[in-house]
Amino acid sequence: MRPLSKCPLSKRPLSKRDVAEFYRRLAATRPIPQTELEFINPFTLLVAVVLSAQATDVGVNKATPALFALAETPAAMAALGVERVESLIRTIGLYRTKAKNVVALSRILIEKHGGEVPVDRDALEALPGVGRKTANVVLNVAFEEPRIAVDTHIFRVGNRTGLAPGKTPLAVELGLEAVTPPQYKLNAHHWLILHGRHVCKARKPDCPNCVVAALCRYKAKTGPDELIAARAAAANKTKSAGAPRKPRRPVAPSVVAAARKPRARSAARR
Repeated sequence: MRPLSKCPLSKRPLSKRDVAEFYRRLAATRPIPQTELEFINPFTLLVAVVLSAQATDVGVNKATPALFALAETPAAMAALGVERVESLIRTIGLYRTKAKNVVALSRILIEKHGGEVPVDRDALEALPGVGRKTANVVLNVAFEEPRIAVDTHIFRVGNRTGLAPGKTPLAVELGLEAVTPPQYKLNAHHWLILHGRHVCKARKPDCPNCVVAALCRYKAKTGPDELIAARAAAANKTKSAGAPRKPRRPVAPSVVAAARKPRARSAARR
């Protein structure tokens, strides 16, 4: 993760109304967001997330097909052993440590959880190589619990935009839990991580193509201000398009009659 001290901390959080609009716009761009990690079942998802630490999802997805073809259960993974797992994930950073953790957590799942992935954050965090973020991802993706796992992308988005400023990942997580409307909580993790990964990038955020740029508190926005404003106007137009128009108030007959009555010419124009 990028050093936390270098992530800009917004001094002015978004209002409750802006937070709801923030999520509405993200949801409109990705109605059904999904994780970019490839997996077969809750166990393979757990393994994939453990392997993704300090690595990219693309890199993990290149290594896991061969691994999961041989082992998609804790029993099969434990049977492979550390050396065999190492040989299958060599392209991933820290592969030796990760191989040990994957085999060790597989054995614990067999011994303590009947070979199943527990639906409990404390139990997940007790597994080798599993922290709060990994546990939240598994609970959210595999078991559809409304958890918001904070990685480097979500930490940046939360602080940069003013959505949930915080000096630590836990502070940002708790902030997001507090401000995210209930109807958006299940998919909030996906919307935020995909937005941070593809739009609100670390070095050069793509502000001109950002649907929430007009709401964002980030001062050093990139790109022409006119384009950012145009996208904001388009988003507002889309929001208001579906709303029913308010009926016009009836005009009193006396007012109509007065408007239709011809005006007398002035003496100067006669």
